[in-house]
Amino acid sequence: MKTPLFFFALIFSLNLQAQDYEIASPDKNLKLKVHLGDKIAFSIYLNDKEIIANSTMNMDIEGHDTFGESPKIKRKHIANASAELHPVVALKRKNIEDSYQELTLDFKGNYALVFRAYNDGAAYRFVTNINKEVVVNHESFTLSFAGETQALFPKEDSMLSHNERLYLPTKLDTLNTDTFCSLPILTKVNGANVLFTETDLSDYPGMFLFGTMGNALTAGFPHHVKEAKPAKNGGDRNQILTYDDFLAKTSGKRNYPWRVMIITDDDKQLLESTLVYQLSATSKLQDTDWIKPGKVAWDWYNANNIYGVDFKSGLKTETYKYYIDFASEYGLEYIILDEGWSKSTTQIDEPNPDIDIKELVDYGEQKKVGVILWTLWGPLDHNFGILDRYKSWGVKGIKVDFMQRSDQYMVDYLEQLAAAAAKRHLLVDYHGTYKPSGLERMYPNVINFEGVKGNENNKWSHEITPEHTVTIPFTRMVSGPMDFTPGAMVNAHLINHNISFDRPMALGTRCHQLAMYVVYESPLQMLCDSPSVYYKEPETTGFIAQIPTVWDETKILDAKVADYVLLARKKDDVWFVGAMTDNTPREMTLDLSFLESGQYVMEVMKDGINADRFAQDYVHEKVEVSSGDRQKIKLASGGGWAAIITKK
Repeated sequence: MKTPLFFFALIFSLNLQAQDYEIASPDKNLKLKVHLGDKIAFSIYLNDKEIIANSTMNMDIEGHDTFGESPKIKRKHIANASAELHPVVALKRKNIEDSYQELTLDFKGNYALVFRAYNDGAAYRFVTNINKEVVVNHESFTLSFAGETQALFPKEDSMLSHNERLYLPTKLDTLNTDTFCSLPILTKVNGANVLFTETDLSDYPGMFLFGTMGNALTAGFPHHVKEAKPAKNGGDRNQILTYDDFLAKTSGKRNYPWRVMIITDDDKQLLESTLVYQLSATSKLQDTDWIKPGKVAWDWYNANNIYGVDFKSGLKTETYKYYIDFASEYGLEYIILDEGWSKSTTQIDEPNPDIDIKELVDYGEQKKVGVILWTLWGPLDHNFGILDRYKSWGVKGIKVDFMQRSDQYMVDYLEQLAAAAAKRHLLVDYHGTYKPSGLERMYPNVINFEGVKGNENNKWSHEITPEHTVTIPFTRMVSGPMDFTPGAMVNAHLINHNISFDRPMALGTRCHQLAMYVVYESPLQMLCDSPSVYYKEPETTGFIAQIPTVWDETKILDAKVADYVLLARKKDDVWFVGAMTDNTPREMTLDLSFLESGQYVMEVMKDGINADRFAQDYVHEKVEVSSGDRQKIKLASGGGWAAIITKK
């Protein structure tokens, strides 16, 4: 009898140590289960089907036992929360419902884990309560999927990256341990989409995910920077770095970033989700009335190729007055002076001798057009006081470029610069950096992010295909605002698409580009092409000029990941509709039941009958519609459709 009694006692002992906890989304469709044994693991179920299976995490802080290994729980707390959020910059909607169930597990060793379950996903984070600065040596996380998994994988070659990637269709179990991606990544398992990303990223490096040769991914991070040196070739942007053997030095009393999983079996819900914003830290700004989203006439894409003027175009005051005149005529709020306005890319506190910034700012004020200046991050990092000069000139914001890093120092830099700019009432548009990770809520003057392979790539590649442009709304855009820079007026299909750095053309139809102004969420939205071209095309330009950049309401009408999207957005009393397709021609149905009762005028820009051969072919028309009408939409290969609906 001794042996059976021994094993019975052992099993009984293990059962006492193993503990399980469960929370559910407000609609009860999503369940998150946490298991405490030798490790901490969680699983997530959608409609009782397992999606995330036995995923584990731990954190190694110097001088402490590894958090998450052999956990000893002190207490648990489950709470329900519901609130309505009102974003300063309304990306999708002006009111956001924020409802969830939260589980907090406090452990011996002065740390906790917090889990949340929402209707559209779940998240977890570490919390530590140590009364001194700590060194985080390592953080481990294995995201395991409950079955064979397909991914749209934004493969990276280095952690020194601008995060401007193609989303490559990939079977997860084919990825070796040296293959990794930036965030967000979209996977599909057991019929459900799982978009994984992070938010509330502060004073800590950004996460990357590595393959495992199985249906799982493991986390990796850039290490703490030990030394940064100028590039050997004398360049002014990239850095050659040496690293410490730890991730971060940080406060011991803090919340760590949320690890976010948006989970849905409906592709439309990916476009509806505001979970990254909901989990971000609240705004640190009291006065935000000065933060003004808007559209921007942008110079760099079109290489200042203006014509039909009586002066030589180029980097000079006359050129930018022309941009201001154009912006004023079409009601655009801003122009950007990109690379070339300053004496050099490192001497960013003095203008190019051919450009009078103060004269341009004064001219813009007369025309109600603000000026935004491009700058490199490095020279600004050495001297935030340069912002005082920009403010004294009267500029409205800065576009900061070529950070190409997501280590702790760079994450801190972005936050510190956002705060410094806010003190001077300057907007910030971050280019050459990682995806949005909550900073735009903490500092709503951070009005846009790049971190996307955008239209500028037309200048040197064929990569910006309609497949790519209908993939990024379901991937990169889910994490936050996206400065793709639409508005290309020279449109072509691949068979006749030519690469030209100074006179670029875009793949897809003219209306594909127009629809981006409704589909793509970008509070500081560019018009990338030459004002001279826009002047020649008043129908197109006038249509773009009517489209706002922030929204009161968004409705996703039809969508399939990487194939097509049809959505409607409302601003004040006007509805805007956008539809985009990949290289497959499509017919779709627009159901106008979202309109209130009454008669409306719908102004439409749609692919012309020959748009499949000549991508710039379009039809501009106005039709009368009413609530409940159903309109057929026909999209050419790489096509688009856009409408503005106003009440009669």
